[in-house]
Amino acid sequence: MTILKTVGLTKKFGDFAALDGVDIEVEQGEVYGFIGPNGSGKSTTIRVLLGILKATEGEATVFGKDAWKEAVDIHKRVAYVPGDVDLWPNLTGGEVIDLFIKLRGGNSKNRRDELIQRFDLDPAKKCRTYSKGNRQKVALIAALSTDADLYILDEPTSGLDPLMERIFQEWVMEAKAAGKSILLSSHILSEVEKLCDKVAIIRQGKIIEKGTLKELQHLTGTIVLVETKEPMPELAGVKGVRGIEQKGEALSFQVDQEELDNVIRYVSGFGILRLESSPPTLEELFIRHYEASGTRAETGGGR
Repeated sequence: MTILKTVGLTKKFGDFAALDGVDIEVEQGEVYGFIGPNGSGKSTTIRVLLGILKATEGEATVFGKDAWKEAVDIHKRVAYVPGDVDLWPNLTGGEVIDLFIKLRGGNSKNRRDELIQRFDLDPAKKCRTYSKGNRQKVALIAALSTDADLYILDEPTSGLDPLMERIFQEWVMEAKAAGKSILLSSHILSEVEKLCDKVAIIRQGKIIEKGTLKELQHLTGTIVLVETKEPMPELAGVKGVRGIEQKGEALSFQVDQEELDNVIRYVSGFGILRLESSPPTLEELFIRHYEASGTRAETGGGR
């Protein structure tokens, strides 16, 4: 069942197209990764989905409802965490969490208390004393305490330490197991790789790749590390081989999937001493696209 869908989503500010024909689709019980550098259009897409911005063209639906016209009904079933959290400075963290829970008409004291403990937050402190990481914890706990059907998370672990990131990742897997849907915008590629069923890469307002991680990795081929008894001077000319690097006594390179068999046969003729292969990481895929476009990928935050 489709929970969230955009078709040809376009948002213009004057002559500037912040979004240009964005198509994404999130199914029930799915974690969907949405990645791209600063200015790529991630947060603009999320604001359209939340009914904060009105699309110039195209469609955006959540639970089959129009994201702009039926935003109030949609919000009853959605929990949202922004990447940059501002809180009321004179309220305590616990008071802010309780306020957000009450605004949703819920009573989730047990879940609230459990999450406060898991995220190691002192709820008695005033928000003005909190670090960025603790402000992020307040927003996460307030959202995750609610029994939403869709969680829209825009850079949710920004400012968190590695231990808290792991706690967050554990919660995502629990929510997925419970049939919840999650749209996860993140610049932490290892996090996306670990959690997401599908991924969309956005650049300058356009989706440049999307699909399952397996499908995307297939596009980049296999990473091979090989050490041979004899040198392979003609390796660069072998069909399907690219990105050759010297790594000590071994050579590392990428091989297109359809040429892997022929490349291994060629390499074996030089006497294999060591051979390792692995699928490319999401980071390698991401960097490949941005280098190919002549744009350096800035993987720090994303709007």
